[in-house]
Amino acid sequence: MLTLPSRLALLLGLALVLQLPARAQQKLLTMEDAFLNRSLQPQNLRQLTWIPGSNDEYSYVRTTGGQDELVRGAATTDKLTTAVPVAQLSAALKAAGADEAKAFPAVQWLNAGTLLVTSKGQVYGYTVATGQASKLLAYDPAAENVEMDPTKTRVAYTKAQNLYISLAGRENEAVTQEPNPGIVNGQAAHRSEFGITKGTFWSPQGRKLAFYRMDQTMVTDYPLVTVLPVPAQATPIKYPMAGDKSHEVTVGIYDVESRKTVFLQTGEPREQYLTNLSWSPDEKFIYVAVLNRGQNHMELKQYDATSGAFVKTLFEEKDDKYVEPQHSLLFVPGKADQFVWQSQRDGYNHLYLYSTGGKLLRQLTKGNFVVTEVLGFDAKGKEVIFTATATDGLERQIQAVGLGGGKLRRVSTAAGTHAGTLSPSGKYVLDNYSSSTIPRLIQTLSVATGKVGATLLTAPNPVEGYALGQTRLVTVKAADGQTTLNARLITPPNFDAGKKYPTVVYLYGGPHVQLVTNSWLSGSNLWMQLMAQKGYVVFTIDSRGSGNRGRAFEQATFRQLGTAEMADQLQGVDYLKSLPYVDQTRIGIHGWSFGGFMTTTMMTRSPGTFKVGIGGGPVIDWRLYEVMYTERYMDTPQENPEGYAQANLLNYVDKLRGRLLLIHGTVDDVVVWQHSLDYLKTAVDKGIQLDYFVYPGHPHNVGGKDRVHLYHKITQYFDEHL
Repeated sequence: MLTLPSRLALLLGLALVLQLPARAQQKLLTMEDAFLNRSLQPQNLRQLTWIPGSNDEYSYVRTTGGQDELVRGAATTDKLTTAVPVAQLSAALKAAGADEAKAFPAVQWLNAGTLLVTSKGQVYGYTVATGQASKLLAYDPAAENVEMDPTKTRVAYTKAQNLYISLAGRENEAVTQEPNPGIVNGQAAHRSEFGITKGTFWSPQGRKLAFYRMDQTMVTDYPLVTVLPVPAQATPIKYPMAGDKSHEVTVGIYDVESRKTVFLQTGEPREQYLTNLSWSPDEKFIYVAVLNRGQNHMELKQYDATSGAFVKTLFEEKDDKYVEPQHSLLFVPGKADQFVWQSQRDGYNHLYLYSTGGKLLRQLTKGNFVVTEVLGFDAKGKEVIFTATATDGLERQIQAVGLGGGKLRRVSTAAGTHAGTLSPSGKYVLDNYSSSTIPRLIQTLSVATGKVGATLLTAPNPVEGYALGQTRLVTVKAADGQTTLNARLITPPNFDAGKKYPTVVYLYGGPHVQLVTNSWLSGSNLWMQLMAQKGYVVFTIDSRGSGNRGRAFEQATFRQLGTAEMADQLQGVDYLKSLPYVDQTRIGIHGWSFGGFMTTTMMTRSPGTFKVGIGGGPVIDWRLYEVMYTERYMDTPQENPEGYAQANLLNYVDKLRGRLLLIHGTVDDVVVWQHSLDYLKTAVDKGIQLDYFVYPGHPHNVGGKDRVHLYHKITQYFDEHL
């Protein structure tokens, strides 16, 4: 007969046995899962797009029975039809001279019945109705920066420093014949600041091509060394550092028919920034936002596209800190003399309706929110459709506002982060959205009513069955005592409020970046969830200086990068220390790029706050960073020597307490290797010990399979020292 203690032991043993299957289902993430396992990311739809010229139909690629197929559906129904099976497309392409396609290739619609497929520099047209394909044009397979014109009959591309075009009967025609590699044509200028993403700009009908010509001959060569060949080779780049001579940019206009090029007469000074290039609908004019090197004075200028002559200045924008134009003009359908302009002039990025005469007709949006993207115009051309922040920047909502003025109107309604694509008719929007609890939901919404027309995807929880901790959105007061900061807190699975946990703070803190959102997992990644599984609390706060909270929020760091951000991060630390389960003696910090700068800042300008820090690709001395970015936020070193000295982390090396690991890619062309090497040299000179690791052959970010190695290194360092 069992005694009471024996029976209790048996019951407890049975209870544990009964729990084993349930706990076995709670899988643990691996580092490979966190970075390489795509099945753990929310499901999406491949090549989802509207079909031009259709009756508001969309298409995407799906896999059925192991075979890819392109399916299409209407905005008002969930019914799908197979438009093109991959085997059928592959056979047609092969008959036309292309390689066999086992997976569905990247395609785009020329019209409602014709697909365009590009393979090894050959552009093929595939007719859906007949299942036949034919070659339309070709260009050099080694081409870079390829851009097709709006009519899909011409291609612009670059090779080395020159620009070329291809069209039927005129393949691989040189637009420029520049022998000097220091003068680059057709590539993104100004180191891709000011919203610049490319270097070629086709006119609406493809009759003319605008392009950047960037003269870098006056910029000092900066040596990068690749160790992959034997012996190692120097591969210098042009890298204009803050306060130094910058490159000089002009804009060329190539007339496809006459084969002549003219250059816009943008004048002096040569060191200015030309951005937001926009064609008039009739192709007669080019509009350019011309920004001075000081970045505090912008002029929107009009130029004649035939002669390159300056026509007039439509308006100017000035700010005592900086002006940052980032968006092209958006002309109103049917009104070639009206366009929508985006500006932060009233403190938040908003929409303004202008005439081409330069007259402000009205401000369309106003309030304490940021317009993040303009999607287009409604079916009648009476409303502009856009996405904007909501809930203190945590959300993105699709909205509409009348060009004639009036109140804003919500198109999307569910809480979360919405991204929209407007149909060519302007009647429907493809709404791809997530929230902290919804992995992904893709629907069509009526622009007029906001009602759901079709549901294309309800993604399942990709980490169902994994032992994840609780992820919460919280708020913290900024160091100014007034501003509310958004933060994210992840606690371990099987959390015990009576225990003390080590904590890792992940941060960025710099301009244009927002880490905390009401999106899937609140914007966290699976490495953060893996760290929670290992028993860490993981915390992130978007300090002043980060993105999507308005001009004053961003400009709080002006001329003193690192100072206001540090004060706000310390407010986050105070919040963590108020939590009884956070071990105040075991708090670590990690970030990359600007986050690497902030990690090193926190370890040395607030010594002792963090036990362990890991800074990747860190800016150490802003004097060594690029002209366009640095001078916007810091002015030049000559104008702001005190600010540069205060932010220069070489001045705080001897203040380091705790363990610091710096990591850098050896061919980093964004934050050059010299930053962390200078830090190492200063540490050696001052007898300060720290840890260091490099990734040979990697640029600013360590990508691919080596990213798993990187985060094994980071995790191991926290495990050993935190």
